[in-house]
Amino acid sequence: MTPQRFLLSAILLLVLIASAISLPCVGQTFYPPGTEIYWYRFHRTALALIAGGGLALAGLVFQAMFRNPLATPYTLGVASGASFGAALCLQTTMRLGLPSLIGVIPVVSLGAFLGASLAMGIVLALSRRRDTTTEQMLLAGVAVNFFFSSLIVLLQYLSAPHDAFQILRWTMGGVQNATEVADWFRLLPIVLLLMAFLAAQSRTMNVFVTGNDRAKSLGVHVERFRTLLFVITSLVVGAIVSVTGPIGFVGLLVPHVARLLVGPDHRLLIISTGFMGAIFLALCDTLGRLLSHPAEFPVGIITSLLGGPFFLWLLLKRKT
Repeated sequence: MTPQRFLLSAILLLVLIASAISLPCVGQTFYPPGTEIYWYRFHRTALALIAGGGLALAGLVFQAMFRNPLATPYTLGVASGASFGAALCLQTTMRLGLPSLIGVIPVVSLGAFLGASLAMGIVLALSRRRDTTTEQMLLAGVAVNFFFSSLIVLLQYLSAPHDAFQILRWTMGGVQNATEVADWFRLLPIVLLLMAFLAAQSRTMNVFVTGNDRAKSLGVHVERFRTLLFVITSLVVGAIVSVTGPIGFVGLLVPHVARLLVGPDHRLLIISTGFMGAIFLALCDTLGRLLSHPAEFPVGIITSLLGGPFFLWLLLKRKT
């Protein structure tokens, strides 16, 4: 790893800190640090930074684990499972009036986490067969994704118009509901632990992406390591989606951009991907606040609108 790449990581960290401080000031009206509106915006910016970093790292893990540039938490069904669990609980809370579980855990967040765990369990159970390959596991995840997506549409169809709109709005993803420290602080240790775990396993991941045969020859237990990565990352994604809703494209786009900047070495790629994902989602949330004041675009729409064309441009650039 060259000093230039270390310098890039340091720059990304400084940009991340600057984003956390400055982006809450940005809006149709400038609010300096310390004001009430600034702190309101700071909470949602902090949530965007944490969620963006976690989703980007999850995308990096899935792409390395399956050695497939299109693998993300969404193609593997984890996010759609979380969305279905949240949608089901959202309809229940609207009918029964259960805003939280024992006054601590929101029912919708709990349902999203359980839905992600269910999707993870289905894919994991299918992968435990001895003759199951990485490609088959990936296809199983795609099937689970479509299955839960269909259940969400069915649930919307059977719901009252107001309930269906609430479900649709939640599935767009967003960080606008973060108004206090507890809204983002419970995700911070989870994402930091994921980054620390991946950093500790960075050398193993460098070997893992070279292929099963080579990894086995160097002492890596491929099946066990793949299962460990899948379980840990899926649980983190479930926790993030339970708070923010499904926010697409971060886990697909950011790892590719990070590889172009720092190369394929996971010892530096993991840190850079986490920082870039955090910055990207925070900027997208700020842009969503600016485009349609006093209303706002959900950040999930912004990430798709920006990420789709940019990713196509990257593909065309690499081809040429």
